Amino acid sequence: MSTLFRHLPAVDQCLAALAADEGGLDKSQNPGQSPGQSLGLHALPRPLLKDLVNAFLDLVREEIRAGAFADQAQLSLGALYPRMLAYVRQGARPRFRRVLNATGVVVHTNMGRSLLAPEAVAAVAQAAAHYSNLEFDLATGERGSRYAHVESLLCRLTGAEAALVVNNNAAAVLIVLDTLCMGREVIVSRGQLVEIGGSFRIPEVMAKSGAVLREVGATNRTHLRDYEAAVGPETAAFMKVHTSNFRQVGFVKEVPLRELKTLAVACGLPVIEDLGSGSLLRLDADGLPGEPTAAEAIADGADVVSFSGDKVLGGPQAGIIVGRREIIERIKKNPLNRALRIDKMTLAALEATLRLYLDPDLARGRVPTLAMMTRPLKSLRSQAACLAGLLKRGLGGGIEVSVRPGVSRVGGGAFPEADLPTALVALTPVQRPGADAGLNPGTHHGLSVDGLRQALLATDPPLVARVEDGALCLDPRTLAPAEHPLVLSALRQALGGT
Repeated sequence: MSTLFRHLPAVDQCLAALAADEGGLDKSQNPGQSPGQSLGLHALPRPLLKDLVNAFLDLVREEIRAGAFADQAQLSLGALYPRMLAYVRQGARPRFRRVLNATGVVVHTNMGRSLLAPEAVAAVAQAAAHYSNLEFDLATGERGSRYAHVESLLCRLTGAEAALVVNNNAAAVLIVLDTLCMGREVIVSRGQLVEIGGSFRIPEVMAKSGAVLREVGATNRTHLRDYEAAVGPETAAFMKVHTSNFRQVGFVKEVPLRELKTLAVACGLPVIEDLGSGSLLRLDADGLPGEPTAAEAIADGADVVSFSGDKVLGGPQAGIIVGRREIIERIKKNPLNRALRIDKMTLAALEATLRLYLDPDLARGRVPTLAMMTRPLKSLRSQAACLAGLLKRGLGGGIEVSVRPGVSRVGGGAFPEADLPTALVALTPVQRPGADAGLNPGTHHGLSVDGLRQALLATDPPLVARVEDGALCLDPRTLAPAEHPLVLSALRQALGGT
C-alpha cells in the first residue's frame, strides 16, 4: 500500500497538467449558455485549483486504503487525469448558478422569481460595466436623486403623486409603518394577519417598525363598523394587507378600500395598502382575475401603496412605494431609507422594465413573467410536443415519453386560486427486465422516478421538475424552446451517471 501511495502524482504535476491542457480546459459551452457562464479552469484562482487537486488526491488515497487499486500504473498522472479533470470541473462550478425550471411555477421564489426582459438584462450589464448618473444630475452637474430615474414612470403607470423604491416589499412595509405609525396604533382586519413565505408575518414586521397592531373583526368577517369602533387617540392609520397565497371562502367579508377610505377621511387618517405581489396590468382576459392593480388601489383612495418588483410585475427584486407626495417625501427622509435603498443594477433593471409597461401589449410580449403567465394553451401543447419528440429521439427506449394535460401556477403568492392549463411532458423510466423488475418497478438501470428527479439536480445545468401521478413531469410554460437541448443533455447525464 505504501508503494502505491508513493506513485501518486505530485500536486504541482497535476496543476501543470491542468494548465497545459487547453483541450481539457476548453472554453466550450453547453447549448443555450451565454458567454461568460462557463469559464475555463485556466481562469480560476490557483489556490482554488490547488484545493480541488488536493481533495481529489485525498479521495484517491481513501480508495487505495479500501483496496480499489492493485497496479501502480493505475495511479499515474495519465491514468488519473480524466477523473481528476472531471472532479476539478465539478468542484469549480459556482455555488450560485443557472438552473432549468421545468416546474411550471412562473414566479418561483426558490429559483429567483421573475426572469428579466432582454431590455432589463442589457441595462443591468451597462450599469455594472460603466460609471453612471446614479446620483448625478446631468442638467446641473450637481448631486441628484437615484429615485428620479423611475419616479416619473411609476407615477405615470399608477396615477400616484410620488414614488420611492427600496430593496423589497417587506422593507417597503417596514419603512412605511416606521415613518407614519411609530409608537401608535395601526388598525388591521384580523383576517389579513397571515404568514407568507419565509415566515414573514405582518404583526412581527409591525412590531419591528415600532407601530402597535390593533386587530379588528373576526377571522372570517370584518365590517366597517369594526374599524370605526377601534379608532381612538392613538390611531395612526388603517391598513389593508394582501393575504398572498392564503384564501378564505364561504361566509367571509372584508371591507372594500373605497368604503375604508370614506371612514379614513372622516377620521383624518391615512390608508396604507400592502398589495404584496402587485400588478400594473389587469389580467382578467387571460383567466387571472381578482388581483387589484396598483393604479386601482390609488384610484380607490389608498394614501400609500406598496408592492413587489420581482413578482407579477416581472422586474428585479424591489419594494415599490407609491402614493401622496407629502407621505412619500416623509418616507424618503427616514434614516432607514439609506439602509433599504436599491443599488444601481436594480435601478437599471427596474427602469427598463417599467418603460415596457408604457405599452401594455409590448410588456406582455417582452416581460418574461407576463409572457409565461399569459401563454395560450395551444402554444404550450405545441412546445410540449416538440420537447417530447426531441426526448424520444435523444433518449432511445430507456424512458417512456408522453404528453398529458396539467396545470401551472403563477407562484410568488399571486393568483393562488388560479389554475393555468398546460401540457406536461411526462417521463417514466422503463421497467428494468429480469428478476429485479418485480422488486423495483418503474426503474431504468435501477433509477426510479424519484431517483431520476434527484439525479437531475446534479446535472449541468441542474433540471428541476415535479413528480406527478407516477411520472416526472416537465412543464413547457417555464422552459424556453432554446432550453430544450439542455433538458435533453441533463436527462442524458442523469441516466448515464455522467
